[in-house]
Amino acid sequence: METGLVNQSTTLSSQIGSPQPGRAILPRLGSASRRAEYLLVVYPYGELQEKLQEEQQQFSTDYGLQMTVRNRPHITLAAFQAGEPMEDTLIRWIQRICNRYESFDLTLNNFSGFPPHTIYLRVQDPQPFRELIRQLKAIDDFVRSSGCPPVNLIGRPYLSIAGGLTEQVYNKAMPDYSRKTFHDTFHVDQLVLLKREHAFDACKTVNIFRLLPATDVATAAH
Repeated sequence: METGLVNQSTTLSSQIGSPQPGRAILPRLGSASRRAEYLLVVYPYGELQEKLQEEQQQFSTDYGLQMTVRNRPHITLAAFQAGEPMEDTLIRWIQRICNRYESFDLTLNNFSGFPPHTIYLRVQDPQPFRELIRQLKAIDDFVRSSGCPPVNLIGRPYLSIAGGLTEQVYNKAMPDYSRKTFHDTFHVDQLVLLKREHAFDACKTVNIFRLLPATDVATAAH
């Protein structure tokens, strides 16, 4: 049984493999151009990161799971496939967006679930993500024009505590977690692009994109 955020990445292929309604299915990249799977994420850090890892481990202990978390706790903003020759362009475009986007505080507040497989922490106010995700739609045009599946932009970001659960475990755990409380805030000042070669590979960091301090946004706009 896999739990924590590893499930979010192991299901990446199924999430981004289906075209969205109203979008044309473009030819796939040729076999000579190898694809990788990418995640654009936000990492909590410091004491909160340790607290989240402990929460994931506690879930594994309480419900008798053999946990195999390979990646740090994170919130996914976008998931997509791309050929390796596209990587430099993608990095430049994401950096250009981040160069004009201010850092912000993010609060994780209590638990919810996606029946019957995932228990997660809710992002209390997703508003800071909405404009960022809107701007990231430009990447979707580039990815699709290169013959890759559409980018999966996460309109309702969350942080997974346990994923890939059986229905039995989910139904046992969800009533317990609906009564638990969790509240913590951290400052988001960077996005991280992760990459993996296949479904059972751990994610590796490709690039870190710094966001602007709030006082610098007006200056950058000119």
